[in-house]
Amino acid sequence: MDITFKTEEGRFNYRACAIILKDSKILAMHDERSPYFYLPGGRVSLHETAEQAVLRELKEELCIDAEIIRPLWLNQSFFTEVVHQERFHEICLYFLIDASKTGLFSRGESFTLYEGKHTNKFEWLEIERLRDEYFYPEFLKKKIFHLPEHLELQTEI
Repeated sequence: MDITFKTEEGRFNYRACAIILKDSKILAMHDERSPYFYLPGGRVSLHETAEQAVLRELKEELCIDAEIIRPLWLNQSFFTEVVHQERFHEICLYFLIDASKTGLFSRGESFTLYEGKHTNKFEWLEIERLRDEYFYPEFLKKKIFHLPEHLELQTEI
């Protein structure tokens, strides 16, 4: 069971996301429901650690067994999702991931994978151009240039 719930005031999510870097690029994705790019990852399940969740999501979305290098940010965000206009309170842990031994880097600059009924399109985005991309979360457009050595608390309102 995913740790998410909906109320009259909005939805709460607990998520874990992957920061995968290659040659000054970051791996981002979108699907048929989202006009914007976001990071691989997803909701944490009940009785699952964030570390387990991010590795599980990478297996489900990218079909890879990657390794966590370190946690980077715990982001608290409050936003209205642009497609469905739903209000969110979200807690997400962002992990720096080593995917160098997975074959991921040989898939090209963009590729498509299927996860159940969803079509996931992946693309390596130039970090320098991230500010100009339709990409969430917003805080990464600046913070991606200075990866912390230790977990940092980040709040996005």
